[in-house]
Amino acid sequence: MKLSILLVSYNTKKLTLKAVRSVSQSLPKSSLSYELLVLDNNSSDGSYQALCQIKSPSLKIFQAKTNLGFGKANNFLAKAAKGQYLLFLNSDTEVLNEAITKLLHCYRKNHFAFLGAKLLNPNLTPQPSCGPLYNPVVVFAALFLRGDYYGLTRYSPNKLRSVGWVSGACFLTTAKYFRQVNGFDNHIFMYMEEIDLFKRAQTLGLKVGFCHSARIIHHGFATSGSKSRPVINVYKGLLFYYQKHYGRFFQLYLRLLLKTKAIIGYTLGVCFRSKYLKKTYDEAYQTTL
Repeated sequence: MKLSILLVSYNTKKLTLKAVRSVSQSLPKSSLSYELLVLDNNSSDGSYQALCQIKSPSLKIFQAKTNLGFGKANNFLAKAAKGQYLLFLNSDTEVLNEAITKLLHCYRKNHFAFLGAKLLNPNLTPQPSCGPLYNPVVVFAALFLRGDYYGLTRYSPNKLRSVGWVSGACFLTTAKYFRQVNGFDNHIFMYMEEIDLFKRAQTLGLKVGFCHSARIIHHGFATSGSKSRPVINVYKGLLFYYQKHYGRFFQLYLRLLLKTKAIIGYTLGVCFRSKYLKKTYDEAYQTTL
């Protein structure tokens, strides 16, 4: 088995089925031996039952008894995988044309341990999906300088290049490298798990790259639940990341930045009478205490 494609699903039945179909459509005439492993994270929308209706010798379906989260679920699939290469895909992605073949070809030709694809919005515009690692300067730019908007902290290059991180929605590695970095950290439920993974990889001297020629549609935030959850989970993820990789001084620095951002967000919620902003940033502030 050359390639194992790993996909975790949680209450995204329609998108998951579309993602599974797009994988098989991307590899119709390929001689590449592959398997598609799907773990349903205890969905309540009939995802598991719908997946079981698909008849494909390459498809293997698993069901978790509880929602394991993104990283832990992918670690489970990686242990079950038989492929030399591991392709991690979100359930809200669609593989375009021969993107998987292109990504694998790019990986084999270049010296990257981890390689991400170019993600696109549903309207096919570029979706910023890579960037520098979240050091103290980058975090400040992301929180207060609109770093993502101006391409300082998150971007979508039009060429092959080294980066600090790529989106966990789609990246390729080998089983060997994934084991070498001990996989995702099981303590991170969702968000920042790939940043932590690539930080540990680069500490070991392993390179992370971005491949612009392999294009994948990513719907985004399909499994986040409420609108507030992405913000809360990013707060929690950043706090855990800094506790793990930075000293006491920078941990205090991060808490100050996050508290300030939460106060600003809550204040804007009061000014504009936004229940969403007030609820989101009140809960975000509580995570910093």
